[in-house]
Amino acid sequence: MCQFCLTRRPASLAPFSSHRRAWLTLGAAALATPALAQVDVGNASRLRSLVPAEDLEQAAQQQYSEVIAKAKAEGQLAPAGDAQLQRLRRIAQRLVAQAGPWNERAGQWQWEINLIRADDINAWCMPGGKIAVYTGLLTKLQLSDDEVAMIVGHEMAHALREHAREQLAKQTATGAGLSIVSSLFGLGDLGNTLANLGGQLLVLKFSRNDETEADLVGLEIAARAGYNPRASISLWNKMMANDGGQGGFLSTHPSGPNRIRQLEANLGKVQGLYEKSRVAQTRLPQRAVGTHQSTTAPAAGPSTSPSAPPARSGEQPGAFQTPVGRPL
Repeated sequence: MCQFCLTRRPASLAPFSSHRRAWLTLGAAALATPALAQVDVGNASRLRSLVPAEDLEQAAQQQYSEVIAKAKAEGQLAPAGDAQLQRLRRIAQRLVAQAGPWNERAGQWQWEINLIRADDINAWCMPGGKIAVYTGLLTKLQLSDDEVAMIVGHEMAHALREHAREQLAKQTATGAGLSIVSSLFGLGDLGNTLANLGGQLLVLKFSRNDETEADLVGLEIAARAGYNPRASISLWNKMMANDGGQGGFLSTHPSGPNRIRQLEANLGKVQGLYEKSRVAQTRLPQRAVGTHQSTTAPAAGPSTSPSAPPARSGEQPGAFQTPVGRPL
């Protein structure tokens, strides 16, 4: 599902090598769990300081633009008026409003979400808040709004906790970027295949830990946004039913049963946040915070969201504006 769980070193990040010594000082403050967070995921590795966040986010923006342009050229990019896309954007707006405490840079990101018409059961969020969801995820699993919020929140958590940055830093520090060496020594595709496998084995444990962390952070973000945390359980039951509950050894995701047990153990920690948010939503008038036109999407769950005003002239497709960093 997450295309950035095991991140390949993009060509546009080549200058990192020349800056490596400048980033070997690991004394920078760790990315900490917010003080009032209910889930406990600890602090992010200081090793991520090997990779400048700004450079990574710029590279992600370039790659995201290329992906979206390709999807549009092939007729796979959902247009602004697509009901499912509008549904995604309404959900994402509520989630993004809860993102700030998890990363101090989140308030500077230009969050984007687009829907790609493909059968893949997939979704991802690149560094800097660049999100894509595939129609196969929505249609094959028949996800409710609450379940969609769990998926999108999970992917957002990867970006907020800087998992791609951390994994690139680990590759830099351990020399796991062996595909470059393969190219230099003329090993060709076979060398690259072996190098990629070796890289996966070297970071597989971190990738599984990242997935668990993203589950829990996404769970709390969604609960604070007013989405039922129990939807995380129904979501992964659907995932297990879709793939037969088989967890591949090289998969970057924990197996279904293990994942569900971890989520169940944390439901009680966030249930009160969900209930508080739902009470607040019933007492206060719903206020649109996005910049894209919305219409009522097909009902797919108990959660409802406010509509958004029409897009302003000149805005970037897929982008939306919403208050980020609501206090925990």
